[in-house]
Amino acid sequence: MSKSLQAIRGMNDILPEQTPLWRYFEGTVARLLDNYGYKQIRMPIVEFTELFKRSIGEVTDIVEKEMYTFEDRNGDSLTLRPEGTAACVRAVLEHGLTGGGQPQKLWYIGPMFRHERPQKGRYRQFHQIGLEVFNLDGPDIDAELIVLTWRLWGMLGIRDAVKLELNSLGTSESRGRYREALVEFLSGHLDKLDEDSQRRLKTNPLRVLDTKNAETQAVLVDAPKMADYLDEESRIHFEGLKARLDAAGIPYVINPKLVRGLDYYSKTVFEWVTDKLGAQGTVCAGGRYDGLVEQMGGKPTTGVGFAMGIERLILLLETLEQVPEEISRQVDVYFCAFGEAAELAALALSEKLRDQLPNLRLQVNAGAGSFKSQFKKADKSGALYALILGDDELAQQVVSFKPLRGQGEQQSIAFDALTAHLATCIVQG
Repeated sequence: MSKSLQAIRGMNDILPEQTPLWRYFEGTVARLLDNYGYKQIRMPIVEFTELFKRSIGEVTDIVEKEMYTFEDRNGDSLTLRPEGTAACVRAVLEHGLTGGGQPQKLWYIGPMFRHERPQKGRYRQFHQIGLEVFNLDGPDIDAELIVLTWRLWGMLGIRDAVKLELNSLGTSESRGRYREALVEFLSGHLDKLDEDSQRRLKTNPLRVLDTKNAETQAVLVDAPKMADYLDEESRIHFEGLKARLDAAGIPYVINPKLVRGLDYYSKTVFEWVTDKLGAQGTVCAGGRYDGLVEQMGGKPTTGVGFAMGIERLILLLETLEQVPEEISRQVDVYFCAFGEAAELAALALSEKLRDQLPNLRLQVNAGAGSFKSQFKKADKSGALYALILGDDELAQQVVSFKPLRGQGEQQSIAFDALTAHLATCIVQG
């Protein structure tokens, strides 16, 4: 017997009962970003592999271990995008969107791919919403990114479950001086470092600060602090960011070990974390990458951005029971019709209702069926009300209107009064 077909491990179907919550979340974010003046950009999910090697860094875990890379028929090395910033920068450069120092405030949404060990909240195909801002170099835009996420958490009802962590990585020069000091210190405690940290010490030493190994963390207590190596420009920038967050009333903690896993970050880095999802605690993260555009072949251009993981935020909404009740209902009114003449009249009437009430979620019964079977489908649809049209109603030019969730008695409504009645009921319902 042939093996049954199924999804690839770590790449999940989003089923019809799940999509209303996804649409609610995505729609909430899109409206918020419209209000803040961000414009959407859409990039391919496949890019040349070299793009990610040059931007993310060849010795990062993503490039070394996690990318889905393959050769196409032309022999070109291609990669399913593991993150969105590099692809967005490539698109900005290719189309000259930042020419002449023009600021750009962009956002995107879509799937990313990393070959990681699948677990709750961490998948091989996962979805992100990302923001990228170019040619604005002050702490005010860094603050705006954080302020708008704080507003989003309030809109979603999850502010009490997330915490903002901040750090500054300084410029590449000051970070280089800190890296040398850190390597010198850790080299003197090599026997106390876990195997992964020993490897990172040679390739990407700042990532040692990210370790979860308890013995290595104990060593890091006495390690040099990045704040002591910050250049004056980065220090002033960071103080400006903190002052704006204080003015906006947004609480935060300074995490000197926060470095992020990508090589291109400089100055500001931040993460929104939660303790409600177990090990997968980061729900949104980003920072400044002022050297990335130039590194990828463009003119010196400042940049800052973040990405939020949709799966983790959906999981957080469900965990905290912050799923609005109305989004689980996809039908407001279910139209039952009995007999050929009633079905024709119901079709015409339902389209008239859709013209006059564009937001009405109206489902007309398909496949005929008895009174009992149609009512069973009406109830299963989750609709608040049922409309009933048979030969008797048709003769009187009325529709029977029946509440399905205990909101009153059945009554007859004239055809020409139905729109006004539904408008009132749906708003109240």
